Amino acid sequence: MVDQELLILQFQKKDVKAYEKLYGLYCDSISGVVNNIVKNDNLAQEITQDVFIKAWNNAESYSPKKGRFFTWMLNIARNAAIDCTRSKKYKQSKQNLNADFLVNILETSSSLDNTTNTIGLKEFVTKLGDTCKSVIELLYFKGFTQKEASEELEMPLGTIKTKNRTCIGELRTMLGV
Repeated sequence: MVDQELLILQFQKKDVKAYEKLYGLYCDSISGVVNNIVKNDNLAQEITQDVFIKAWNNAESYSPKKGRFFTWMLNIARNAAIDCTRSKKYKQSKQNLNADFLVNILETSSSLDNTTNTIGLKEFVTKLGDTCKSVIELLYFKGFTQKEASEELEMPLGTIKTKNRTCIGELRTMLGV
């Protein structure tokens, strides 16, 4: 495997080969996370493409001192997917859903499916307590806002915020970050 730090530096210097390698490494994971939010394979692929272009255009803003490269990419993807779901066009497209589509959403609603788990995250998240699993799933895999997660889990907003920080801390400890 290519030294990831070198690969990222090459990416930041606009090396197309580095872009292609990073795309190959992260595409499935990013697309899986995006698809868990938008619930549409084609739209998830489109957003994933946009995420990589945005990362390419803003590569100089990544700093290893602030976190891992994949986490940086994941934040770009998550924000792009959430922005998409909040758009007027997306909301209008969801007004005419048929029952078959809703059944498909229910059958594929697991946020820790194989596509998302390409980076090995499932192993760590499953070690968390039930509350942490629920909070992480809603906030990071399903794209809920903290307020929406508070309503879904019937917990005060402050508790959701605290649990989020605590659970992310637990994951960091497990990952040795």
